[in-house]
Amino acid sequence: MRFRLAALLSCWLLLCGCQSAGGGQTRREYKQAMDSGMSACRQNPAYCAEVAVSAGLRTTASAGASVAGALQVMDAVAKARVREIMETCANEAEFDVNLQHFGGQPPTKEQCEEVLKRDAAGNPVLTRAMKLGQEKHVAALRCVQLRLSVERPGGFSLEQRYRYDLETKVLELISKAAELELIRTGKTARLKGTLVPDVVIHSGNPLRAEVGYDFKFSCPVGKSSPWHDYPRGHPYRDYNQGRIYELSLQAPVFRVSPILGVY
Repeated sequence: MRFRLAALLSCWLLLCGCQSAGGGQTRREYKQAMDSGMSACRQNPAYCAEVAVSAGLRTTASAGASVAGALQVMDAVAKARVREIMETCANEAEFDVNLQHFGGQPPTKEQCEEVLKRDAAGNPVLTRAMKLGQEKHVAALRCVQLRLSVERPGGFSLEQRYRYDLETKVLELISKAAELELIRTGKTARLKGTLVPDVVIHSGNPLRAEVGYDFKFSCPVGKSSPWHDYPRGHPYRDYNQGRIYELSLQAPVFRVSPILGVY
């Protein structure tokens, strides 16, 4: 059975690579939608509430960090193994969600651009690409949770929210309970400027990161996804998402995509 699944995944990756090679340039208005779909959630946490983005996984991973005092800084072998896990989880999430929705076939450009929800003015607020990205994101994080809980218990955090002050260079943690309370009381403006990297690898303290990873699920699959640029008026307006991650965590942060791997 394991061999059969691996063979299916290999065939699917080849198929995806062929399809994505001739894709045209994505229209600007869908730039964010073609990404993992999670950027919109992090800009507006209240919108994320209905998606239920792996809150249980995040709680479990954070709890493990408190008992990881004996963890060592990763050597080259450990780093390579974590990288392998990230790539495996990205590919498995892509395959599993596509299998559920499309019988294993990758979605076409037209299917990716399908609008599922509009606001009162008729503007698209949710596309098929965003919805698929959200589902693949949750699947990838669940995969990471299962593997790293065995191989690096207490030495990682999933979707840990941070607050970083560019002027003072102070980095602090925001607990899940505090985040949910701000959402519940309608004070989501206080979450503006906070950071939520997907995976942070550490030795027991999320404030002392060794490396970070952010999953990016383009639709159609096979395209690299650029880091999000912060808009004018944002506390990080002169930076992109990846640069702020690295400045705040003082560690390298990589993107992870199906087929492309870690980059």
